Amino acid sequence: MSRRAADAMGQFWLKVDKTVRHHAKKTLTDLRGAWWDRTRLRAERPVFVVSGSRSGTQMLYKTLTESSAIGSLNREIYAVWDSLHHPSDRNWESHVLEAADATDADRDLITRYFYAHTGRTRFVDKNNQHGLAVPYLHALFPDATFVYIKRNPGDTLNSMIEGWGMPERFGSWARDLPAKVAVDDGRYTRWCHYLPRGWRNYLKAPVEEVCAFQYEAIHRAILDAKRQIPADQWIEVFYEDIVREPTEGIFEIFDRLELPFDARIERHAKALLDKPYDPLFEIRLEKWRQHAHRERIERVLPSLRSIARDMGYPETFTADKAA
Repeated sequence: MSRRAADAMGQFWLKVDKTVRHHAKKTLTDLRGAWWDRTRLRAERPVFVVSGSRSGTQMLYKTLTESSAIGSLNREIYAVWDSLHHPSDRNWESHVLEAADATDADRDLITRYFYAHTGRTRFVDKNNQHGLAVPYLHALFPDATFVYIKRNPGDTLNSMIEGWGMPERFGSWARDLPAKVAVDDGRYTRWCHYLPRGWRNYLKAPVEEVCAFQYEAIHRAILDAKRQIPADQWIEVFYEDIVREPTEGIFEIFDRLELPFDARIERHAKALLDKPYDPLFEIRLEKWRQHAHRERIERVLPSLRSIARDMGYPETFTADKAA
């Protein structure tokens, strides 16, 4: 057989392998779904990672996904959640969901979906809109644990502004938004990240004001919802603490969640900062002070002093100028 023929045959078998794996996975998912339909298994202590956009949720979610003791899709399922309560169903008012929005059908669909795809009744999930829906998630799963990761306003706003420049990634859900978006004198024409209540008041605002509004709205919603969650089902961590001491920070979270912190997870935690999950966003503290958005951020930081204080940040994180 010639070299060319051998290469072609190799490619053929790679395709066969890929096809077989795909169908095997689909078959397994279908079988698990059928088993759930018969047994109606209940979700057990699911975990939701909550915060605003660009706050370290991806880093934390991917780390929890490394555990074999909890089910994870290793991806976000916006379309599945939106199929239950799309903002268009409420005239695009917001992504806010209350406890009254939760139904048994919602609970069954989510539980079945995770069981079918992971084979687990305990699962971890995250998306950047969950922070506006904590009461809803708690009503769906009263025994759920919420891991709230907080990141300082300056660095978060810096990354959020960058995100507004990537509408296909952070605003794909907003293609049908019934409003003319002209943020920053028309530089940004698609709404990004998430919709807090009152978003229409910012359609023509400077992008830093929009991001400050989004930051305050989602963290205020999370802190308000916290009062309704039992203390042993609420974990709060600072992004900055995990960056400074990743192994210690991850261990404490795993310990609270009663997940094994074995040698593999420890190795992962030690290497957490070596390879960022998102190559477009560098892991570095106080990076906003050396960034092109610095003046914009300095202008709006004073408006975030109250929420930052309530989140546990000192005044230095909302100072007008760099020290």
